[in-house]
Amino acid sequence: MTDRNDVKTSVFKLIDQFNKKGVDVTEETRFAQDLEWDSLTVLDFVAEVEDEFDILITMNQQAEIEKVGQLVDAVHEMANK
Repeated sequence: MTDRNDVKTSVFKLIDQFNKKGVDVTEETRFAQDLEWDSLTVLDFVAEVEDEFDILITMNQQAEIEKVGQLVDAVHEMANK
């Protein structure tokens, strides 16, 4: 079972690799608007998250996740199934 704080720490580390603008990331940070990620960056980031947690994030799930906190919750839930 994966602790939510562990998931959050890992997700934030992964975001740092893609955070070219040096945005101060919180759980309220939005991927498209705040980090200004394009679709290719999102795909690369999602692949990293999937590899890190050995999960699969569907396109429908990706479309629903706008904020970092939503991603942390989703990954935590999927990693604990």
